[in-house]
Amino acid sequence: MSEHRRVVVTGLGVISPLGNDPDTMFSKLMEGRSGVREVIAQGPKGPHTSIGASVDFDPAHYLPQQRTDHLDRVSQFTIAAAAMAVKDAGIEFTAENRNRAGVSVGTGMGASNALEETFTQLLLRDPDRVKPLTVLKVMNNASAGHVAIQHGLGGPDLTYSCACASSSVSIGEAFRQIRHGYADVMIAGGAEAPLTFGFFKSWEAMHILAIPASDPSASCRPFSKSRTGLVLGEGAAMITLEEREAAIRRGARIYAEIAGYGSSNDYQHITKPSVDGQALTITLALEDAGITPGEIDYVNAHGTATVLNDVTETRAIKKVFGDRAYNVPVTSTKSMHGHLLGGAGALEFAIALLAMKHQAIPPTAHLDVPDPDCDLDYVPGIGRPDQNIRCVMSNSFAFGGTNAVLIAKAI
Repeated sequence: MSEHRRVVVTGLGVISPLGNDPDTMFSKLMEGRSGVREVIAQGPKGPHTSIGASVDFDPAHYLPQQRTDHLDRVSQFTIAAAAMAVKDAGIEFTAENRNRAGVSVGTGMGASNALEETFTQLLLRDPDRVKPLTVLKVMNNASAGHVAIQHGLGGPDLTYSCACASSSVSIGEAFRQIRHGYADVMIAGGAEAPLTFGFFKSWEAMHILAIPASDPSASCRPFSKSRTGLVLGEGAAMITLEEREAAIRRGARIYAEIAGYGSSNDYQHITKPSVDGQALTITLALEDAGITPGEIDYVNAHGTATVLNDVTETRAIKKVFGDRAYNVPVTSTKSMHGHLLGGAGALEFAIALLAMKHQAIPPTAHLDVPDPDCDLDYVPGIGRPDQNIRCVMSNSFAFGGTNAVLIAKAI
């Protein structure tokens, strides 16, 4: 079996603050519409209002009631997005192929809702009464396990937790599983559901959440001089990856080929990003893809809207791309869907694939006055249709130092 098989994307599924199907979400992104709004989380002393990007999601549309009762919201998102990705790919799992098909999921915070519910029960109500399936609900690999069970996947069952790079890593490592012959199909991506009282308060304590704007929907402003921090979001994105020749033989519709994946660790600070670390990861992804910076037509940036991250990422791109950096569109769609933490990379990679599908570049919203230190082409305001996009790059740079970059190209 070849050591370097080619890997393609044949299916997409999303649960997002801008809609629960890929094309609806992308259309709203192109219009510069924001899913950020006021979010109310129930705390021990009453409702707590914050700014977040929440999902309009009814689990009954995707799962029977007896299953939703035993699943955290993050698992519900993952299962729904994975089912969409499998359906979109038009693939059937049979006795002949199921043991060569697996699942790979990334999540940073895991079962946030179930954890908060459990601790509230233990500490504020009755310490002797905990739901009997709590462990199975809160374990980080629950989402991946349920996806594997639902689709009968006997191949690798993997879960990655690398903060904000989790789902990019999950896709990159799934790509490697197929490339190096350990699997033929992988359902990969990630999810997060962190909009709970405890997690809002924890992030607020770090003083990196955005100050609510007069219009809450405009609170997340990456690369802007007036940016004040990130906005938490929730949702999921899953993609179907297949070995290229097998996908072609079965007549699959192919979105793109995953051409390169780079990962590295900053190793200097638990939260402070590194220009050198980010630049190294971008370089590794380009080398893995066998391409030059001049071949990248669009970059979906990590772009969190924190003061330090946006400048660091801008400098890393310029370090690798040189003068080309000023001619490649770089956008942060977090300005509209918020920061999905462990699910961010998968959603943003899906958006980059959709940019290639629609030949259109989604914007960085709410960018009226750029930071002078952020001087690239961030496509402010509304998207650019009628583009020539053959190769895209998606960046994810995480707390803990994990960096991950994915590159896809047209076939």
